[in-house]
Amino acid sequence: MPSLQSVRRKIDSVKKTQKITKAMKMVAAAKLKRTQDRILAARPYAFKMRDAIRNLSRRVNREAHPLLRRREGNRIVVAVVTSDRGLCGAFNANILRTAATALKEFESGGAQVEVAVVGRKGRDFFRRRSWKVRREMVDIFDKLTFEHGMLMGSELQAIDDYMEGRIDAAYAIYNEFKSAIQQRVVVERLLPIDWVVEIADMKDAAQTTEPLAGGYLYEPSEDELLEQLLHRHLHVQFYRMLLESSAAEQGARMTAMDGATRNAGELIKKLTIYYNKTRQAAITKELMDIVGGAEALK
Repeated sequence: MPSLQSVRRKIDSVKKTQKITKAMKMVAAAKLKRTQDRILAARPYAFKMRDAIRNLSRRVNREAHPLLRRREGNRIVVAVVTSDRGLCGAFNANILRTAATALKEFESGGAQVEVAVVGRKGRDFFRRRSWKVRREMVDIFDKLTFEHGMLMGSELQAIDDYMEGRIDAAYAIYNEFKSAIQQRVVVERLLPIDWVVEIADMKDAAQTTEPLAGGYLYEPSEDELLEQLLHRHLHVQFYRMLLESSAAEQGARMTAMDGATRNAGELIKKLTIYYNKTRQAAITKELMDIVGGAEALK
């Protein structure tokens, strides 16, 4: 049976831990508000640009644009976006579990897979695995800007390698922000850029690949405009993925620290009850000893 002093020390230790987790929850909540506002502002632009790319690509010769051209091959690059810090629940574990499963599926299909890692947790994970890591990016989430999206595109070298035929496809695995308590792991194909658009009530899906008549007048030409938009589209999508991951991380950390704070409170209650019961039993025992001694003297 632990002594009263050790129980008292345990209570004090848990209270200090509770203060830390409560402070981390408040910090994560403040960061979440900022990152949530940024991702909600960035999504419409990113999605509208994707729609514009799809619309334009259906009106031009897609074979003339390397980023739209589909290739039969088995050289794949997978970008895995994790966090730089822990204490965010199952945030990183879910991404890494999904990434490992996806990589094994690609390899089972005969693909040659390389991994590009964003975040310290992913870097540490893949350093202990057999998959080849082509690029690592860490410490970019503290002051995230659009330049980091451009840097991700250049550092991973997926765009240049795809255009020059050194890889045949590129994917990204990241946490999509849904709410403060919900994140969704997404496996998204980056290259070749998906130009297929689903149209309501279209019976023949193959018709979606045919050029459309009419539409807007473009200046400069549709081909030239598409050429300029393709690279920027990828940089915008890279930036959106980083924002999604950053917001999802803060939401997961806030939820995890809230749970830790509540668990600490429950543990303090249990320890306090145990401490009081043990102390009361000790006092009762001492009183009984005193009474017994007094009776013996009579």
